[in-house]
Amino acid sequence: MKIGITCYPTYGGSGAVAAELGIQLSQRGHHVHFVSYALPFRLPTFQQNLFFHQVEMMSYPLFEHTPYTITLAAKMADVAAAEGLDLLHVHYAIPHAVSAVLAREAVGGRLKVLTTLHGTDITLVGTDPSLRSITRLAINMSDRVTAVSSYLEQRTRETFLPDRPIRVIPNFVDSSRFRPGRDEEARSRFALPGERILLHISNFRPVKRVTDVIRIFAVVQREMPAKLLMVGDGVERFTAQHLAREMDIEKKVFFLSRQEDIPGLMKVADLFLLPSELESFGLAALEAMSCEVPVIASRVGGLPEVIEDGVSGLLRPVGDVEGMAREALRVLADGALHLRLAQAGRRRVLEHFDAPRIIPHYEALYRELLGE
Repeated sequence: MKIGITCYPTYGGSGAVAAELGIQLSQRGHHVHFVSYALPFRLPTFQQNLFFHQVEMMSYPLFEHTPYTITLAAKMADVAAAEGLDLLHVHYAIPHAVSAVLAREAVGGRLKVLTTLHGTDITLVGTDPSLRSITRLAINMSDRVTAVSSYLEQRTRETFLPDRPIRVIPNFVDSSRFRPGRDEEARSRFALPGERILLHISNFRPVKRVTDVIRIFAVVQREMPAKLLMVGDGVERFTAQHLAREMDIEKKVFFLSRQEDIPGLMKVADLFLLPSELESFGLAALEAMSCEVPVIASRVGGLPEVIEDGVSGLLRPVGDVEGMAREALRVLADGALHLRLAQAGRRRVLEHFDAPRIIPHYEALYRELLGE
């Protein structure tokens, strides 16, 4: 099949999943064409059957804001016509589904549109009064719609009352890349022998509650030697750095900005923290589990679908800094518990969220669409 994929190319779960999906599909013999304003951050610069088409923005004094939705739609239509695309698989409803629907009309309606909902396109952006009606239209005008968790599917139904069914296909991880291992040399760059390393990865938006990560770590480091790695960037980074200074732990906290080698970072970590206000799925937690890094996260949104509390990870209520710190200390101090959670997390990934288990669901959906 010839498949067009559009996603936000910057850091975030939707872009990561879209890039990984494209890589997996190209390895299975499909021709995959990414259409976006920049190369998605996890996409290799060259791989067989994988192509990138950049959306070039027109500069014109009349446009106070560049009309990206229209420009993207035009590029989608051009690529579809030139490459003979069978379908467009767009990730994140706004504006990608709108652009895909326009592109479908531009090529005479023969192009199929699959929209995958990822989270904030429904829970935040789509619920804004200025975008609510167009989000509902984009969902209803798509030929098929999927959501990455049952939580998100239900939330979409309650919020938008869509006319069409929404199929749940969960996010996935390539367990052959995200695999267990320990890199002592890399660990030595951050911690002394015997020190524990806690890890957080996100886009540092308010919903990630990165200051909770700092507060949890502050409790942990009082009880045992430890360091904290904060990976990512965003509006809350300065606030988190300021809090670390206020709590006099800034020398124990490393702000590493955006990093490409996430599997490598997992190899230095003893524990992963994800105390988010809301997660529609929690891809970062899944990647940690695949690497046998125990996860402590919020009991919210789609995270309970990923983590079995007390079995493959630990869940606490949103904002329960004391409870998360207590659990972190318990896991880090109890080698048997740490090993049990680590192995169970990896097993959960292999049994439910490994790429070879999930990709066939998308391929079946593509065939279903093209068979209509």
